Amino acid sequence: MLTAPGKPSLLLLLVAWLVGCAGSAACGSPPSDDRRGEPIFNGRDLSGWKGLVRDPIARSKMSPETLAAEQRKADELVRAHWRVENGEIINDGHGPHLCTERHYRDFELWLDWKISPGADSGIYLRGSPQVQIWDTIHGIEPAKVGSGGLYNNQKHRSTPLVKADRPAGEWNAFHIRMIGERVTVTLNGQLVVDDVPMENYWDRSRPIFVSEQIELQTHGGEIRFRDIRLREIGADEANEYLRTRDADGFTPLFNGADLTGWIGSTSGYFVQDGVLICDPATGGTLLTSDEYADFTLRFEFRLPPGGNNGLALRAPATGNPAYEGMEIQILDDTHEKYANLLPWQYHGSVYGLVPAHRGYLRPVGEWNFEEVTLKGSRLTVVLNGTVIVEHDLAAITEPMDGQPHPGLSRRSGHLGFMGHGDRVEFRNILIRPIAPDAADEVKGDDADGAP
Repeated sequence: MLTAPGKPSLLLLLVAWLVGCAGSAACGSPPSDDRRGEPIFNGRDLSGWKGLVRDPIARSKMSPETLAAEQRKADELVRAHWRVENGEIINDGHGPHLCTERHYRDFELWLDWKISPGADSGIYLRGSPQVQIWDTIHGIEPAKVGSGGLYNNQKHRSTPLVKADRPAGEWNAFHIRMIGERVTVTLNGQLVVDDVPMENYWDRSRPIFVSEQIELQTHGGEIRFRDIRLREIGADEANEYLRTRDADGFTPLFNGADLTGWIGSTSGYFVQDGVLICDPATGGTLLTSDEYADFTLRFEFRLPPGGNNGLALRAPATGNPAYEGMEIQILDDTHEKYANLLPWQYHGSVYGLVPAHRGYLRPVGEWNFEEVTLKGSRLTVVLNGTVIVEHDLAAITEPMDGQPHPGLSRRSGHLGFMGHGDRVEFRNILIRPIAPDAADEVKGDDADGAP
């Protein structure tokens, strides 16, 4: 084999890596970082890990017996192609992905990885591809942008911000944070993905799964992993992150002390410890005294079992906001009494008009974070960091509930909450008006572009 002067061949690099680098500190150490998580790899064996059985959608359609049989086959292949040596998980470039037995929702993940020359791998988050790993020197042409990008994104950025890889044969360090659908990645201490939504590769019509397994991909060439740690992120921390990201221009609608600035059913709500609470005995519709046209609204809410409320948008001071304005459902749609809801009645739906993606509420009793952006006729609803509604209201010709909705034509109105006899709680209610002459694209676009 001929090689260019001064350039070792791929074969020589591979030999050097296998002989001189495996387990050697000389091949590069990960940068120092704050690994606060708990180990999910014990350094001795593959306890807590299993082989990959197809994809999350396919698994959900299998009977328990079929899934168990397929899992046994996958685990047998794992034993043939994955092993543990010297505190490292090693794959020979073949076999199924290695997956956590547990599912995870919001989390931080730390791990080190090392690939052989020409190899390709990745980290699947919530069962979905992937945070990319590849050899940026001897790999395929797209690899030259570097590792760490959300490779399978189409709508949002897929490439890393910078190339931060160490050469094949040296250890690299990932720190990955996932809250809702939003992912941030640092590689060897450098930011390569900055708060970008990760798309659902398996069904692009839906957001990414709310909770699923983490997978170590094998895709040709030996790959090694070590020091894999994970820290689960609870609701309060996740909500604080979502509330404080891109926070310029937001001002409080609720002062945390009383109902100054609110009109309507002021006797149906009360304030306790900085929380606005709907009185289940009276409830009713509580509205802002000011009207708003285009805006982004942020708030947190907590539902009791079976709790029901609503968010009024562009509503008049009188009448039913669900029809005279618009209503975004606030609802524990997991309760058995709502087993027969229609699609436009689930939480986050525009009542009677637009169905929301279901399944992204936190467990009953935990605080949820919601963000609603209304710009002209474009409406976006984000629940706990995941987009559950994205719709052009001007495209509605026939309401789903068959009722007239004159509020669709309104371009401004009051905001507020619509109590329906349940103790639903609200806090951290913030608004950022969007100026009439603002650009059509609302602040916070994550479109792909050159790194």
